[in-house]
Amino acid sequence: MAPAASASASARETLATVIQKNEAAILAEWTEDQAQTMSRRDNAHQAEVRTASRDFLNAMVEGLRAGGEDVRSGAFARVRDLLTELSGARAMQGYSPSETATFVFSIKKPLFARLRAEVGEDPERLADTLWQATALIDGLGLFTTEAFQKSREDVIASQQRELLELSTPVVALWDDILALPLIGTLDSNRTQVVMESLLEKIVETGASIAIIDITGVPTVDTLVAQHLMKTVAAARLMGADCIISGIRPQIAQTIVHLGVDLSAVTTKASLADAFLVALQRTGTSIARKG
Repeated sequence: MAPAASASASARETLATVIQKNEAAILAEWTEDQAQTMSRRDNAHQAEVRTASRDFLNAMVEGLRAGGEDVRSGAFARVRDLLTELSGARAMQGYSPSETATFVFSIKKPLFARLRAEVGEDPERLADTLWQATALIDGLGLFTTEAFQKSREDVIASQQRELLELSTPVVALWDDILALPLIGTLDSNRTQVVMESLLEKIVETGASIAIIDITGVPTVDTLVAQHLMKTVAAARLMGADCIISGIRPQIAQTIVHLGVDLSAVTTKASLADAFLVALQRTGTSIARKG
Protein backbone atom coordinates (compact mmCIF):
# COMPACT_ATOMS: atom_id res chain seq x y z
CA MET A 1 0.00 0.00 0.00
CA ALA A 2 1.33 3.50 -0.90
CA PRO A 3 2.39 5.68 2.06
CA ALA A 4 -0.34 8.29 1.36
CA ALA A 5 -3.04 5.63 1.09
CA SER A 6 -1.74 3.94 4.23
CA ALA A 7 -1.80 7.23 6.16
CA SER A 8 -5.33 7.95 4.95
CA ALA A 9 -6.57 4.50 5.96
CA SER A 10 -4.90 4.86 9.35
CA ALA A 11 -6.49 8.28 9.85
CA ARG A 12 -9.93 6.92 8.99
CA GLU A 13 -9.52 4.05 11.44
CA THR A 14 -8.31 6.43 14.16
CA LEU A 15 -11.25 8.74 13.55
CA ALA A 16 -13.75 5.86 13.65
CA THR A 17 -12.22 4.48 16.85
CA VAL A 18 -12.22 7.85 18.63
CA ILE A 19 -15.87 8.51 17.68
CA GLN A 20 -16.94 5.06 18.81
CA LYS A 21 -14.99 5.19 22.06
CA ASN A 22 -16.16 8.70 23.01
CA GLU A 23 -19.64 8.61 21.53
CA ALA A 24 -21.47 9.54 24.74
CA ALA A 25 -19.21 12.51 25.51
CA ILE A 26 -19.20 13.79 21.92
CA LEU A 27 -22.97 13.40 21.70
CA ALA A 28 -23.60 15.29 24.94
CA GLU A 29 -21.37 18.25 24.03
CA TRP A 30 -22.51 18.29 20.40
CA THR A 31 -26.23 18.40 21.21
CA GLU A 32 -25.61 21.11 23.79
CA ASP A 33 -23.75 23.23 21.22
CA GLN A 34 -26.61 22.73 18.75
CA ALA A 35 -29.15 23.83 21.36
CA GLN A 36 -27.33 27.14 21.78
CA THR A 37 -27.73 28.00 18.10
CA MET A 38 -31.24 26.67 17.40
CA SER A 39 -34.38 28.81 17.51
CA ARG A 40 -36.39 25.92 18.98
CA ARG A 41 -35.42 24.48 22.37
CA ASP A 42 -38.45 22.49 23.49
CA ASN A 43 -38.03 18.97 24.87
CA ALA A 44 -39.51 17.25 21.81
CA HIS A 45 -37.10 19.03 19.52
CA GLN A 46 -34.13 18.25 21.78
CA ALA A 47 -35.05 14.55 21.64
CA GLU A 48 -35.20 14.70 17.83
CA VAL A 49 -31.79 16.40 17.68
CA ARG A 50 -30.24 13.81 20.00
CA THR A 51 -31.64 10.90 17.98
CA ALA A 52 -30.49 12.41 14.68
CA SER A 53 -27.03 13.13 16.13
CA ARG A 54 -26.62 9.58 17.44
CA ASP A 55 -27.69 8.08 14.11
CA PHE A 56 -25.28 10.41 12.31
CA LEU A 57 -22.32 9.34 14.47
CA ASN A 58 -23.09 5.65 13.93
CA ALA A 59 -23.40 6.13 10.18
CA MET A 60 -20.12 8.07 10.14
CA VAL A 61 -18.31 5.19 11.84
CA GLU A 62 -19.81 2.73 9.34
CA GLY A 63 -18.69 4.87 6.41
CA LEU A 64 -15.17 5.29 7.76
CA ARG A 65 -14.84 1.57 8.47
CA ALA A 66 -16.10 0.82 4.95
CA GLY A 67 -13.13 2.73 3.55
CA GLY A 68 -15.00 5.83 2.38
CA GLU A 69 -12.70 8.49 0.90
CA ASP A 70 -15.35 10.79 -0.55
CA VAL A 71 -18.64 11.87 1.08
CA ARG A 72 -20.35 11.16 -2.27
CA SER A 73 -19.15 7.54 -2.29
CA GLY A 74 -21.30 4.53 -1.53
CA ALA A 75 -19.67 4.12 1.89
CA PHE A 76 -21.40 7.28 3.11
CA ALA A 77 -24.78 6.61 1.47
CA ARG A 78 -26.49 6.18 4.84
CA VAL A 79 -24.99 9.44 6.11
CA ARG A 80 -26.28 11.27 3.04
CA ASP A 81 -29.73 9.73 3.44
CA LEU A 82 -29.89 10.91 7.05
CA LEU A 83 -28.80 14.43 6.10
CA THR A 84 -31.27 14.59 3.21
CA GLU A 85 -34.11 13.57 5.52
CA LEU A 86 -33.05 16.06 8.18
CA SER A 87 -32.68 18.87 5.61
CA GLY A 88 -36.13 18.18 4.20
CA ALA A 89 -37.73 18.19 7.64
CA ARG A 90 -36.04 21.45 8.62
CA ALA A 91 -36.97 23.11 5.34
CA MET A 92 -40.62 22.25 6.08
CA GLN A 93 -40.26 23.57 9.65
CA GLY A 94 -38.89 26.94 8.48
CA TYR A 95 -35.27 26.62 9.61
CA SER A 96 -32.57 28.69 7.92
CA PRO A 97 -29.73 27.17 5.84
CA SER A 98 -27.25 28.21 8.55
CA GLU A 99 -29.18 26.45 11.32
CA THR A 100 -29.41 23.30 9.22
CA ALA A 101 -25.74 23.25 8.21
CA THR A 102 -24.73 23.89 11.83
CA PHE A 103 -25.97 20.37 12.60
CA VAL A 104 -22.87 19.05 10.80
CA PHE A 105 -20.32 21.79 11.40
CA SER A 106 -20.91 21.99 15.16
CA ILE A 107 -19.52 18.49 15.63
CA LYS A 108 -15.99 19.76 15.01
CA LYS A 109 -15.44 21.22 18.47
CA PRO A 110 -16.25 18.11 20.57
CA LEU A 111 -14.71 15.74 18.03
CA PHE A 112 -11.44 17.64 17.69
CA ALA A 113 -11.14 17.90 21.49
CA ARG A 114 -11.40 14.09 21.79
CA LEU A 115 -8.89 13.59 18.96
CA ARG A 116 -6.36 15.81 20.72
CA ALA A 117 -6.91 13.95 23.96
CA GLU A 118 -6.55 10.52 22.31
CA VAL A 119 -3.70 11.00 19.82
CA GLY A 120 -2.23 14.36 20.81
CA GLU A 121 1.07 12.77 21.75
CA ASP A 122 1.60 11.75 18.10
CA PRO A 123 1.61 15.07 16.15
CA GLU A 124 1.82 13.45 12.71
CA ARG A 125 -1.01 11.03 13.40
CA LEU A 126 -3.07 13.85 14.93
CA ALA A 127 -2.50 16.07 11.91
CA ASP A 128 -3.54 13.31 9.47
CA THR A 129 -6.64 12.49 11.48
CA LEU A 130 -7.68 16.13 11.90
CA TRP A 131 -7.28 16.67 8.15
CA GLN A 132 -9.37 13.58 7.44
CA ALA A 133 -12.08 14.75 9.85
CA THR A 134 -12.08 18.31 8.48
CA ALA A 135 -12.40 17.19 4.86
CA LEU A 136 -15.20 14.78 5.77
CA ILE A 137 -17.21 17.22 7.90
CA ASP A 138 -16.83 20.10 5.42
CA GLY A 139 -17.96 17.85 2.58
CA LEU A 140 -20.99 16.67 4.54
CA GLY A 141 -21.78 20.25 5.54
CA LEU A 142 -21.82 21.35 1.90
CA PHE A 143 -23.97 18.35 1.01
CA THR A 144 -26.42 19.33 3.77
CA THR A 145 -26.67 22.88 2.42
CA GLU A 146 -27.36 21.57 -1.08
CA ALA A 147 -29.98 19.11 0.20
CA PHE A 148 -31.65 21.87 2.24
CA GLN A 149 -31.75 24.20 -0.76
CA LYS A 150 -33.33 21.54 -2.95
CA SER A 151 -35.87 20.67 -0.26
CA ARG A 152 -36.81 24.31 0.20
CA GLU A 153 -37.19 24.78 -3.57
CA ASP A 154 -39.48 21.73 -3.64
CA VAL A 155 -41.54 23.18 -0.76
CA ILE A 156 -41.82 26.56 -2.51
CA ALA A 157 -42.81 24.93 -5.81
CA SER A 158 -45.44 22.85 -4.04
CA GLN A 159 -46.84 25.89 -2.24
CA GLN A 160 -46.92 27.89 -5.46
CA ARG A 161 -48.84 25.13 -7.19
CA GLU A 162 -51.32 24.91 -4.30
CA LEU A 163 -51.83 28.68 -4.45
CA LEU A 164 -52.40 28.49 -8.21
CA GLU A 165 -54.96 25.75 -7.73
CA LEU A 166 -56.73 27.79 -5.05
CA SER A 167 -56.70 30.88 -7.29
CA THR A 168 -58.29 29.07 -10.24
CA PRO A 169 -61.54 27.56 -8.95
CA VAL A 170 -63.90 26.03 -11.51
CA VAL A 171 -67.50 26.71 -10.47
CA ALA A 172 -70.63 24.94 -11.68
CA LEU A 173 -72.99 27.85 -12.42
CA TRP A 174 -75.85 25.76 -13.79
CA ASP A 175 -76.52 22.35 -15.19
CA ASP A 176 -74.09 21.89 -18.07
CA ILE A 177 -72.43 25.30 -17.48
CA LEU A 178 -69.07 25.93 -15.78
CA ALA A 179 -67.33 29.19 -14.89
CA LEU A 180 -63.61 29.79 -14.46
CA PRO A 181 -62.88 33.25 -12.99
CA LEU A 182 -59.26 34.30 -13.50
CA ILE A 183 -57.57 36.86 -11.27
CA GLY A 184 -53.99 38.08 -11.72
CA THR A 185 -51.35 37.43 -14.34
CA LEU A 186 -51.76 34.45 -16.65
CA ASP A 187 -48.34 32.90 -17.33
CA SER A 188 -47.33 29.52 -18.75
CA ASN A 189 -47.32 27.69 -15.39
CA ARG A 190 -50.67 29.06 -14.36
CA THR A 191 -52.15 28.30 -17.77
CA GLN A 192 -51.22 24.66 -17.29
CA VAL A 193 -52.97 24.58 -13.90
CA VAL A 194 -56.01 26.40 -15.33
CA MET A 195 -56.22 23.98 -18.22
CA GLU A 196 -55.91 20.91 -15.98
CA SER A 197 -58.52 22.21 -13.50
CA LEU A 198 -60.99 23.05 -16.27
CA LEU A 199 -60.57 19.77 -18.14
CA GLU A 200 -60.92 17.73 -14.94
CA LYS A 201 -64.15 19.57 -14.08
CA ILE A 202 -65.50 19.06 -17.62
CA VAL A 203 -64.87 15.34 -17.33
CA GLU A 204 -66.37 15.25 -13.82
CA THR A 205 -69.57 17.15 -14.69
CA GLY A 206 -69.97 16.48 -18.41
CA ALA A 207 -70.53 20.21 -18.95
CA SER A 208 -70.85 21.44 -22.53
CA ILE A 209 -70.13 25.14 -21.91
CA ALA A 210 -67.33 26.81 -19.95
CA ILE A 211 -67.20 30.53 -19.25
CA ILE A 212 -63.68 31.90 -18.81
CA ASP A 213 -63.96 35.24 -17.02
CA ILE A 214 -60.91 37.53 -17.31
CA THR A 215 -62.36 40.52 -15.46
CA GLY A 216 -59.60 40.14 -12.85
CA VAL A 217 -56.76 39.84 -15.39
CA PRO A 218 -54.99 43.24 -15.35
CA THR A 219 -53.53 43.14 -18.86
CA VAL A 220 -53.89 41.02 -21.95
CA ASP A 221 -50.92 40.74 -24.29
CA THR A 222 -50.07 38.34 -27.09
CA LEU A 223 -48.82 35.70 -24.65
CA VAL A 224 -51.96 35.87 -22.46
CA ALA A 225 -54.16 35.66 -25.57
CA GLN A 226 -52.24 32.59 -26.72
CA HIS A 227 -52.72 30.96 -23.30
CA LEU A 228 -56.46 31.65 -23.48
CA MET A 229 -56.71 30.15 -26.96
CA LYS A 230 -54.85 27.02 -25.82
CA THR A 231 -57.30 26.59 -22.96
CA VAL A 232 -60.27 27.07 -25.30
CA ALA A 233 -58.83 24.54 -27.77
CA ALA A 234 -58.24 21.97 -25.02
CA ALA A 235 -61.81 22.39 -23.74
CA ARG A 236 -63.19 21.91 -27.25
CA LEU A 237 -61.30 18.65 -27.57
CA MET A 238 -63.17 17.53 -24.45
CA GLY A 239 -66.50 18.48 -26.05
CA ALA A 240 -67.10 21.83 -24.32
CA ASP A 241 -67.45 25.26 -25.96
CA CYS A 242 -65.90 28.27 -24.26
CA ILE A 243 -67.16 31.81 -23.80
CA ILE A 244 -64.68 34.49 -22.73
CA SER A 245 -66.17 37.21 -20.55
CA GLY A 246 -64.74 40.33 -18.93
CA ILE A 247 -63.61 41.97 -22.19
CA ARG A 248 -63.25 45.57 -21.02
CA PRO A 249 -62.80 48.43 -23.51
CA GLN A 250 -59.07 48.70 -22.80
CA ILE A 251 -58.58 44.95 -23.31
CA ALA A 252 -60.64 45.04 -26.51
CA GLN A 253 -58.43 47.82 -27.89
CA THR A 254 -55.28 45.95 -26.89
CA ILE A 255 -56.45 42.75 -28.60
CA VAL A 256 -57.24 44.71 -31.79
CA HIS A 257 -53.84 46.45 -31.75
CA LEU A 258 -52.07 43.13 -31.22
CA GLY A 259 -53.93 41.59 -34.13
CA VAL A 260 -55.09 38.65 -32.02
CA ASP A 261 -57.89 36.73 -33.73
CA LEU A 262 -60.65 35.79 -31.29
CA SER A 263 -63.33 35.57 -33.97
CA ALA A 264 -63.74 31.84 -33.39
CA VAL A 265 -64.57 32.41 -29.71
CA THR A 266 -67.69 34.04 -28.27
CA THR A 267 -66.69 37.03 -26.14
CA LYS A 268 -68.81 39.13 -23.78
CA ALA A 269 -68.23 42.21 -21.68
CA SER A 270 -69.49 40.70 -18.42
CA LEU A 271 -69.98 37.34 -16.76
CA ALA A 272 -73.74 38.00 -16.64
CA ASP A 273 -73.88 38.44 -20.42
CA ALA A 274 -71.84 35.29 -20.93
CA PHE A 275 -74.10 33.37 -18.56
CA LEU A 276 -77.17 34.48 -20.50
CA VAL A 277 -75.64 33.23 -23.75
CA ALA A 278 -74.75 29.93 -22.10
CA LEU A 279 -78.33 29.49 -20.87
CA GLN A 280 -79.67 30.14 -24.36
CA ARG A 281 -77.30 27.56 -25.85
CA THR A 282 -78.44 24.94 -23.39
CA GLY A 283 -82.09 25.70 -24.12
CA THR A 284 -82.72 27.13 -20.67
CA SER A 285 -84.64 30.29 -19.97
CA ILE A 286 -85.12 32.29 -16.78
CA ALA A 287 -88.22 34.34 -16.12
CA ARG A 288 -89.08 36.75 -13.32
CA LYS A 289 -91.68 35.37 -10.95
CA GLY A 290 -95.11 37.05 -11.42
